[in-house]
Amino acid sequence: MAYTVIWYDRRGVTDKTVFDAEKAAKDHAISMFPTRKGDDGVVSVEVRKDNGTVVFSHAEN
Repeated sequence: MAYTVIWYDRRGVTDKTVFDAEKAAKDHAISMFPTRKGDDGVVSVEVRKDNGTVVFSHAEN
């Protein structure tokens, strides 16, 4: 099953990355959030399964 990390800024989706494992996707989202927030203005991130179910999300102002 594939897991998609979706990055959002204030205007909407900025980037998507696909991972084969849920843990790898979550770890990537958690570790990259501070960098993406500072560099790209990201305000939230989600990890979704193939069927669209959100398995992880994080947001900051």
